[in-house]
Amino acid sequence: MRANSRFKNIIKSDRPVVVDFYADWCQPCKEIQPVLIELKNEFKQDIRVLKVNVDFNPYIANQFQVKSIPTVMIFKSGDLQWSKEGLVLLPELTDILKKYISAS
Repeated sequence: MRANSRFKNIIKSDRPVVVDFYADWCQPCKEIQPVLIELKNEFKQDIRVLKVNVDFNPYIANQFQVKSIPTVMIFKSGDLQWSKEGLVLLPELTDILKKYISAS
């Protein structure tokens, strides 16, 4: 299965999917990693976290118009619900995710 097809299948989930567009060489991208781990620990089975390396998946990054990294997006049922470029802090992501989880 092509990466793009796999990506589309994952974001079609009924539970929110947090997508982190990153690159290995990006320092702010490394700083968001603990935030994503904490989110996954807090929300367990209510969300899915997916990391997309823009160097290896430029087609997906271009398709969603990722202009800078890190970029975090939240999808639900295949639809983009929220997006932010730059470092995102845990309290902000937690508040946003609670809205989409309670809407399930």
